[in-house]
Amino acid sequence: FSFFVCYRALIFPLLIRAGKPTPFFTFVLAFLFCAFNGYLQGRSLSNYAKYPSGWLRDPCFITGFIGWMIGMAINIHSDHILRNLRKPGETGYKIPRGGMFEYVSGANFFGEILEWFGFALACCTIESLSFALCTLFILGSRAKQHHQ
Repeated sequence: FSFFVCYRALIFPLLIRAGKPTPFFTFVLAFLFCAFNGYLQGRSLSNYAKYPSGWLRDPCFITGFIGWMIGMAINIHSDHILRNLRKPGETGYKIPRGGMFEYVSGANFFGEILEWFGFALACCTIESLSFALCTLFILGSRAKQHHQ
């Protein structure tokens, strides 16, 4: 969880090329959502979730962890493809090719949704499931808009 948060918050912004500026209000809302969600997930896992001693060997945890890793790999690779769509100075829309873009038009969204459902399966908490569902609804609607 913390690796992806570090990737999304610190590494990804340094990798993207200059583009349209993000409106300040959108930035504040995204920051508040991520801060609240990070607190909620951390508090849930550190204070309330109880796991049996063999939990890390449980099929539910293993399947969820593998799903999280595959989703993160898809997400990072799809971000790489999107960052390199246009050469410097080019404008206009381009259809991404390669990776999961050969199967779904919103591969970056698909990867992130898979990632958070894997996280929810590995954690088995209502908080992680609620975040996975929020991710599905928010990114699912964005993926539909991008597809159209």
